[in-house]
Amino acid sequence: MIRPATPSDLSVIAQLIRELAAYERLADKVVLNEAKLGEHLFGARPYAEVLLAEDAGAVVGLALFFHNYSTFGGRPGIYLEDLFVRPESRGKGLGKALLVALARLAVERDCCKVEWSVLNWNEPSIRFYRSLGAKPQDEWTVYRLDAATTVRLAAGG
Repeated sequence: MIRPATPSDLSVIAQLIRELAAYERLADKVVLNEAKLGEHLFGARPYAEVLLAEDAGAVVGLALFFHNYSTFGGRPGIYLEDLFVRPESRGKGLGKALLVALARLAVERDCCKVEWSVLNWNEPSIRFYRSLGAKPQDEWTVYRLDAATTVRLAAGG
């Protein structure tokens, strides 16, 4: 079953994010504050949304996403920040079900695209995404300002 997250799901969302970080070998990078996460997901101005996958009544996966905008397409898009299904629940179609639900939301919301990033070494995920018809955007390079650099730039340089 796929369903939208509610505030009562906050602790399991945070736990799934930590599990994803461990899987991606990035556990040391997780600094999320659960209260802030709750505010950002369910507060007065939500910045992201979450779909949850349940198996036998337990939450075992998530898709955390937010809207972006395509200036060329002249329509919104959806950026999938995180897709994760616990290892013991993989192979049951839950990852695909999360992406199907996300694609349906994109169609309902008149979005022109759904996109995401995947780590170059993550071959199982790359194979999965390709099996769904997703295509890599090799002509683009992702750039990022980290928090400290953003603060420095905001101060003028």
